[in-house]
Amino acid sequence: MITIGIIGGSGYTAGELIRILMFHPNAKLDFVYSTTNAGKPLSIAHHDLMGDIEMNFTDTINPNVDVLFLCLGHGKSKSFLDNNYISINTKIIDLGNDFRLNKDKNHYEKSFVYGLPELNKTDIQNAQYIANPGCFATAIQLALLPLASNGLLNDDVHINATTGSTGAGVSLSETSHFSWRNNNFSHYKAFEHQHLGEIGESLHQLQEDYTNELIFIPNRGDFPRGIFATLYTKSEDSLEDLVAKYEAFYKDQPFVTVTTTNINMKQVVQTNKCIISLMKKGNRILITSVIDNLVKGASGQAIQNMNLMFGLEETIGLHLKPSGF
Repeated sequence: MITIGIIGGSGYTAGELIRILMFHPNAKLDFVYSTTNAGKPLSIAHHDLMGDIEMNFTDTINPNVDVLFLCLGHGKSKSFLDNNYISINTKIIDLGNDFRLNKDKNHYEKSFVYGLPELNKTDIQNAQYIANPGCFATAIQLALLPLASNGLLNDDVHINATTGSTGAGVSLSETSHFSWRNNNFSHYKAFEHQHLGEIGESLHQLQEDYTNELIFIPNRGDFPRGIFATLYTKSEDSLEDLVAKYEAFYKDQPFVTVTTTNINMKQVVQTNKCIISLMKKGNRILITSVIDNLVKGASGQAIQNMNLMFGLEETIGLHLKPSGF
């Protein structure tokens, strides 16, 4: 059994980790660390766990667990690792953004691998430390990687993507308050979202000469979870050729499906799947990518990475059912 610790246990990503790990046949949850809820049952923060798991939050750490998931706020993982002893044998998966960019991947003796399995599977299998991708970044990269792999990104890419309210985290803010969010829609961080950096690095990994712009408009949706992303760019390839290239790129990737039909977010919510739809109009290709921001965009992908790091089949514990209605 893989013994597991979770740091920052009261947020949405930690809650999703706990829900999935409870039914993972190779996982044993050792502790869930939260200074604000220490001594209280997990169900205080994660109400749906009542009756399913008898465990309390703790403010002490077992530094010798097999794997440690960091579910801290962005920018807090480095500080945590600086101030707490963790065994050199413990694998670390950071769900924050501290180690995603090349300039941040080396932290003292810890060298982090960017944890997008569809891009870096072999490196993940051999890694000790993983930087889990961002949720928008996951949906957008999966939409574009086959083009980059074939050297077909030759123009600007226009991206419009909408995320649910859980993407803003569990702490209440003006724009995540029900009265503001309900029956409302808005964009934020237009052209400068923090995930653009990691997306750009992954595209350059496959197509070094890509110098055009990623023009990204992120939106806040009136729903709790999921990401619906649409992207378009110029392409002279036929739709049939593009579909063949996407299917070839993802043929060994169990969580990615390629289609030419219209897709919707409910097909992936509560699963670790990404569905990509391709359509062509003239010399423009429209790519639609849908994921669950908390599963494939965070906790599910983190568990997929854990499976790979420990030599398990990457789908173990992740056969999750979407909610179709």
